Amino acid sequence: MKTFLLALAAATAALSLSAADTKIVFIAGRPSHGPGEHEHRAGCLLFQSCLEKVPGVTSVVYTNGWPKDPGAFDGAAAIVVYSDGGGAHPLLQDDHLATLGKLMDKGVGLACIHYAVEPTLEKGQKEFLDWIGGAFEVNWSVNPHWPADFTKLPKHPVTRGVKPFEIDDEWYFNMRFREGMAGVSPLLSAVPVASTTNRSNGPHEGNAAVRAMVARGEPQHVAWASQRAGGGRGFGYTGGHFHRNWGNENTRKLVLNAILWVAHIDVPKGGVKSVLTPEDLEKNLDYKGQKKH
Repeated sequence: MKTFLLALAAATAALSLSAADTKIVFIAGRPSHGPGEHEHRAGCLLFQSCLEKVPGVTSVVYTNGWPKDPGAFDGAAAIVVYSDGGGAHPLLQDDHLATLGKLMDKGVGLACIHYAVEPTLEKGQKEFLDWIGGAFEVNWSVNPHWPADFTKLPKHPVTRGVKPFEIDDEWYFNMRFREGMAGVSPLLSAVPVASTTNRSNGPHEGNAAVRAMVARGEPQHVAWASQRAGGGRGFGYTGGHFHRNWGNENTRKLVLNAILWVAHIDVPKGGVKSVLTPEDLEKNLDYKGQKKH
């Protein structure tokens, strides 16, 4: 009997600890682009595997867009969205913005990665500026591929342990931020290379304002953290086009740190530690017509 009671007490303690874990919900968008690009599912599962080693954190990954489970967000401290954006954005479908708004009002954190930082002017822009502090705006922001050189990083919990680095990605820039950058902290800033203005004018490709900024050598903010009224936190990261880039320790650490931060979890000294192998980066990739091994 004594043995049974001890086992019961241990199980109860384990359940209490589990119940106290901070819950993070990942929303991975549908398959998109070519092999190794916009790998929403593989990226979210990779982040989840890295965060499994952080004490007190639990997470769940929902794939192919908005969760069908009505209780998906119960007890969530943060939501991470890695998906296509614009009219196909999973947060802009049906009444999802309203559902998310109620969670934001409760202080739930929100992180948007790559294309997921783009709502539409007609739907979502106002909310994104409020919830994460910035957004890609059609006919203003641009999405060229370029090697961004982050030579200096600001002091912020999200940058703990992140060293200056350079990486080639589809870095969106000339983002639309809150008026006066209120509550917004730039995390990654770099001067775009001249080739970013080689494309013709277009909704995502180029415009006169961007050409002038690049000509003047103005640094552009491509990742940021934000605080909002009521204590909620947001994070935007415009890179993440190429899945292989998550193999870079610094870019991966920045995003993992940010996920903890928006969930109100203290970022460890030195940042989130994670080790990936080339084989890890090959896991869970969407089949997009490539040759199967």
